[in-house]
Amino acid sequence: MPKNYVSNKDETIRLFENDFLEALSRVHWTVPLWLFIPIISFLLFRGFYIYNMSISNTLLLILAGIFVWTFTEYFLHRFVFHYMPKSAFGKRIHFLIHGIHHDYPKDSKRLVMPPSVSLPLAALFFILFDSIMNNEYVLPFFAGFLIGYLFYDITHYAIHHFNMHNRFWLAIKNHHSKHHYQNPGLGYGVSQPTWDYVFRTTFPEKESMSEPLE
Repeated sequence: MPKNYVSNKDETIRLFENDFLEALSRVHWTVPLWLFIPIISFLLFRGFYIYNMSISNTLLLILAGIFVWTFTEYFLHRFVFHYMPKSAFGKRIHFLIHGIHHDYPKDSKRLVMPPSVSLPLAALFFILFDSIMNNEYVLPFFAGFLIGYLFYDITHYAIHHFNMHNRFWLAIKNHHSKHHYQNPGLGYGVSQPTWDYVFRTTFPEKESMSEPLE
């Protein structure tokens, strides 16, 4: 992705002439929590009280869902968000999906996924998992998948806007900072860098950030 412009202010540009579409493209960082925590709670409630699943099986399936999310996060960021089409229309779609974030990385209203995108995607993933898993198993598994998504979304906002002092969070922040300011072709893990190490897309140890996120 060529770096044409990078703003370090909490500013943005208008994406759509239509006011309704423009409003859908902006979202407060707490909206995913308000939307998905009730859904996660409902999934776990059905697993416990409708299918009488044990705590141990529920926890294992939640952890499996979180694990699958980490790979999904990496895959989407690397192969979907950073896919660069050749056509003008394709480039416009790419900018709408992810290019704007690299130009305006501190835009506080475009750091978490808007419900107009996250809810349909969640529905598609649920249909996919439900088609390959027993109904009672998919409930805690998908709850874990959504927990992983929430962790990713809120972590992404925190990386760009929260002051971090803990060594663990600073490492996460530095990893994503290098992706923005050093090499957008590396460091696709946002909430964690695990799959970057597996697929060798992490940064050489001797490289340092050219610019901070703050």
